[in-house]
Amino acid sequence: MTDVGRICANCETENPAGSRFCNGCGAALEAAAAPTAETRKTVTVLYCDAISSTALGERIDPESLRNLMTRYFDVMREVIEFHGGVVEKFIGDAVMAVFGVPVVHEDDALRACRAAVEIRDRLAALDAEIRADQGATVEWRMGINTGEVVAGDERAGQRIVTGDAVNVAARLEGAAAPGEILLGADTHALVRKSVTADPIEPLSLKGKAEPVPAWRLAVVTDEVRRHTRPLEAPLVGRRRPMRLLDDAFREAVEERICHLFTILGVAGVGKSRLVEEFIGSLGDQAQVATGRCHKRGSTWRNRYSGSPRATSHAPIAARAASGVRPSRSVI
Repeated sequence: MTDVGRICANCETENPAGSRFCNGCGAALEAAAAPTAETRKTVTVLYCDAISSTALGERIDPESLRNLMTRYFDVMREVIEFHGGVVEKFIGDAVMAVFGVPVVHEDDALRACRAAVEIRDRLAALDAEIRADQGATVEWRMGINTGEVVAGDERAGQRIVTGDAVNVAARLEGAAAPGEILLGADTHALVRKSVTADPIEPLSLKGKAEPVPAWRLAVVTDEVRRHTRPLEAPLVGRRRPMRLLDDAFREAVEERICHLFTILGVAGVGKSRLVEEFIGSLGDQAQVATGRCHKRGSTWRNRYSGSPRATSHAPIAARAASGVRPSRSVI
């Protein structure tokens, strides 16, 4: 008996299992769809909404309103994607973006904050231009929150994310004043060393049993160094890589040659911590210059800090690199 496999979508001929092409018409047979896999991830959600578009719609015709909103949305999409986020969906005059799907970065929360501030500034400039051209203006407000969500399978086109973090981001946006960006507690905890944000009175949000703490985001500062976490535990289990780093440094000093030492690992494994511990162990044996490259889409922005002075030691470079955000310490 013939083992019937797939049916050709073109001519509906039944084909044996394992066939790559239809025996009836020769058309390529589509591969069997892999089962979708939902994943639990920690992401940062950015909600941005217009608060005056309804009133604006009463004064201008739908086509003009659509063209107007499209100009705003194009700017938002450009900024969000530049900072590594994805536009989850447009809902009427609102935009929902997610940072951490499908690719997780160690600084997704900070990326979302940078995107929000840039959107605020870009929309303000665009708003002045549109006001001059059309005599119309739209006010915006944003909410940012971080937390666990369930994300659909990207391969199956199911990018939608669900979870309390999404709901809280939307509620924060709804509680913000025109032009404001409100941060949730988890987002603020992740970015507090890199932003200027003022605490506000806890918010009574719909669906939440307890008041929700929030912060008003003002600016994002560009810091090139990793921030030490409060009460950070001592480094353990890294004797061998520390010894390798120390041996490379000693050889550079004694042989007066340059070394490039590369540390590779997934985000969060402790690459930057290892480099900092090694640098700290050197004391005054070397002058250190540090730098970091921030990847934004396809553009790399380089920043360096420190002023190396003359020293009798030959330089050694130690680079902590992941797939997204390398950092380099030159000694």
